[in-house]
Amino acid sequence: MAAGARPASAGCSSSTADHFRLTGPTARLDPRVNAYRTDLADIALSACVLAPHYARALLRSCGSRATSVRCGADGDAAPVTELLPGEDFAVLEYAGGWAWGYCAADRAVGYVEAIELTEPIAPTHIVCEKSAPVMPDARVTAPLLASLPMGARLHGEECGACLNTEYGCVPLSHLERIGEPADDPVVIAERLIGTPWLDGGRSHAGVDAGGLVQLALSLCGIVAPRFADQQRDLGEPATGAPRHGDLVLFEGGAGLMIDDLMLIHASREAGKVTTTPLALMEGAERRRLPL
Repeated sequence: MAAGARPASAGCSSSTADHFRLTGPTARLDPRVNAYRTDLADIALSACVLAPHYARALLRSCGSRATSVRCGADGDAAPVTELLPGEDFAVLEYAGGWAWGYCAADRAVGYVEAIELTEPIAPTHIVCEKSAPVMPDARVTAPLLASLPMGARLHGEECGACLNTEYGCVPLSHLERIGEPADDPVVIAERLIGTPWLDGGRSHAGVDAGGLVQLALSLCGIVAPRFADQQRDLGEPATGAPRHGDLVLFEGGAGLMIDDLMLIHASREAGKVTTTPLALMEGAERRRLPL
C-alpha cells in the first residue's frame, strides 16, 4: 500500500519516488513488544506495519552472562529488559556491534551487544534458586568459577549431584528440569527478597516490578508479559478475600500475595524486593492466576 500518490500529468517524472511515500506504521502497536522502526520492521508485522524494509528473524541465544536489552545501540541507553543466559533473542539487524530485535519469550524489543549472543541451545534445566554456582568439577571443595542467575537456561547431562554443562558443573539442587516447573510463584519470588531495584532488571543483580512477577511465574510454567501494565491481562478478576498467589497490580507496579494481608513486590521506593501490606496499596487490583 502506498500513500501520498499524485496524479500523473505531462512533464511529470515517472519516478516512483515522485509519486509515493511510505507513511508507516499503519496500525497503532505497542513498540515495546512489536519490532518496527521507520526504516525496518519484523516481517511478521508486514500485514499491519508499513516499512521500506522487512527482516526475517534470526534466532540467537544469550551466552553465559545476563545482558541488558537497551532502547538504543549505545551502552548508555536506558535498559528495557534483561536477557538471561540461554534465553533466545530474535535478531532482525546487526549493525555497529549491536543486534536489534526482540526477546523470543516475551517479544520485548531492543538492542543487545552482538558479542553477548551465541548459537541457540536446547535447554534441559533452568536455575530456580537466586543464583547457581558453577564449578570446574563436582568436588565439594572445587573453586567457584562463576554464578548463574535465576531463570538461566542450561543444556547438560546429569552426573551424580551435578549437571555437566559447557560452563562447568552446576549443582542439581539449584536447578529444575525443563518441563517440570515449580508450583508456587510466591516461593520463587521470596528467594529474591532484598534484591535491589534495577530498571529493566530480571535477575538477582537487580530486578524491577514487572521483571520479578514475570520471572516468578515463568519458573512455574506461566507465560507472562514483561511489563507490569501488560500483566493486567493475566488470569481473572479476583473476588472475595485476598489469597496466596493472587497477582496484585497497582500504579507503577505489580506483586504477588503472600497471604491475605501481605504482598511481595519489587519496590522502587524501597529500592529492593520487599513485602508490603495490601491495605497500603491504593487502587490495587487483584487477578486470580491459574496456579
